[in-house]
Amino acid sequence: MSLFSELGLKQELLEGVERLGFTEPTKVQELAIPTILESAQDLVALAQTGTGKTGAFGLPLLHKIDLDNKNVQAVVLSPTRELAIQIAKDLKAFAKKLKGVKTVAVYGGSEIRTQIKALENGCQVVVGTPGRMLDLIRRRKLRVENIQTLVLDEADEMLNMGFQDAIDEILETASEDRNTWLYSATMPKAVAKIASNYMKDPVEVTCGTKNQAAITVEHEYYLIDNRDRYRTLRRIVDSCPGIYAIIFCRTRAETQNVAERLMADGYNTGGLHGDMSQGQRDGVMKQFKTKNITILVATDVASRGIDVDDISHVIHYQLPDDNEVYTHRSGRTGRAGKTGTSIALVGGRDKYKLVQIEKTIKCRIERKMVPSGEEVMKAMVFQSMENLINAQVHPKALKPFTEAIHELSEQMTVTQVLEKFIALNSSKILNFYKDAKDLNASGKSGRDKKSRDSQRIFINIGEKDGFDWATLKDLLREKTSLTNNDFGGVDVKGAFSFFNVSKSKVEGVFEAFEGFSVGDRKVSLELTKTSKSPDRRAGGRDRRRGGRRDSFRDRRGSSGSRNRSGSRSRRERRK
Repeated sequence: MSLFSELGLKQELLEGVERLGFTEPTKVQELAIPTILESAQDLVALAQTGTGKTGAFGLPLLHKIDLDNKNVQAVVLSPTRELAIQIAKDLKAFAKKLKGVKTVAVYGGSEIRTQIKALENGCQVVVGTPGRMLDLIRRRKLRVENIQTLVLDEADEMLNMGFQDAIDEILETASEDRNTWLYSATMPKAVAKIASNYMKDPVEVTCGTKNQAAITVEHEYYLIDNRDRYRTLRRIVDSCPGIYAIIFCRTRAETQNVAERLMADGYNTGGLHGDMSQGQRDGVMKQFKTKNITILVATDVASRGIDVDDISHVIHYQLPDDNEVYTHRSGRTGRAGKTGTSIALVGGRDKYKLVQIEKTIKCRIERKMVPSGEEVMKAMVFQSMENLINAQVHPKALKPFTEAIHELSEQMTVTQVLEKFIALNSSKILNFYKDAKDLNASGKSGRDKKSRDSQRIFINIGEKDGFDWATLKDLLREKTSLTNNDFGGVDVKGAFSFFNVSKSKVEGVFEAFEGFSVGDRKVSLELTKTSKSPDRRAGGRDRRRGGRRDSFRDRRGSSGSRNRSGSRSRRERRK
């Protein structure tokens, strides 16, 4: 990995990047920036969402700006207004120390006269959506006949949204002597056609394999009956306390319906779709970025431009119609080197789509079993315990109650107090899930048979011990010599995890973890309630309550760190 200082950028830009806290470029930045600076050729850059593509074109674009020329020199096209606003904001941040550069964002849903006035006041860079950009060009308020650079960002998404005609007209109107830089997560035929028709011998930069999913994202699916779709969603959310997620729906009506049901059920939820005004959308996004909203329900189009690095989960409430859209959705998580999880809710008739998506992203999507009521209750109760351990207490605030607290301590043991507190604090969720039915649909494929031939195992280590799904898989392989065909369904929670293992391998897994510890704490395994197996527990966990209490006492001093931190065709035009 090189440093930004080695890429050939102006000192003022290096100072701007340093001010933002960046020292090392991402892979696409490392490949694209020197290529642009050292060559006059056009460029096609293929990289996943969240890999730093804005910096990959924004920094060399600013480097090439003639500060003495106040006319428009560069145009950046993006699929949505949210993304256009974010790109303009990033360019201004990069150019903080580069005096004399002015950037204007233009997009629909906002007063065009204000944008015209901004253009008339002079700028060198214009960022905007194809529709509004073309409107301004036709009004002759935006002149692109003499620009030096034209950037197509998220080119595949713009074409999916039906902007082909607008893009063609803009490309035909723009200066013939310009450089064209095309950035895309996937390379469908329509994108390749643009490169062929409007670019001159472009250099191609590819990070990973074309159309491949990001390696920082784990892909999972749940096979369900369609009537259980919402109940499955709730169960997944409840089994992941602390979830920070985007739920993708295919239509505006479905988005509104799911968001309203989640809000009615008490979740911190907001909806994002095309029927909302720009002000409403900005308000929802502000709440989501500040985590006042932790679950965002969105259409594919409305979600473009979401720039949040620590989203833990992407949930596909319905699979998208276009396979490439799955890649864009999943790219909302696992950003900036962090890990994330992409979860698809799949009805029986959608299984063929799953196979096609796997071929597109060149990655296996692993089936997981919908969490049982017992698993959800464990997750929620353990989260209550963690919250109790980490609570910040101010002695002065409790001073008026000191006498009552001491009286209570004489009537009950600490263990009894904790048990009653947790029971009261979790009563609603425990009552809701105590008789929860199995939501998993039956399947006849080989991968479904594999799920039936496996056992589900509980292990008392999780995020608090520094594990995520990738590092826990590494530990399982290291300790047991298992292969990927022997285990799966790895589900890491805050203080514990679950995984599936072939029935024939269960005995060996328990033996492998006998006497094993993480830090000062013994690692314990047990089979979930629905699993039938030898009546034994690893790690000396002979008494369920005793083992659980000891593990929490030890974990209080743990030093583990938390590691995890639109499609619209011309025919449908959905948002």
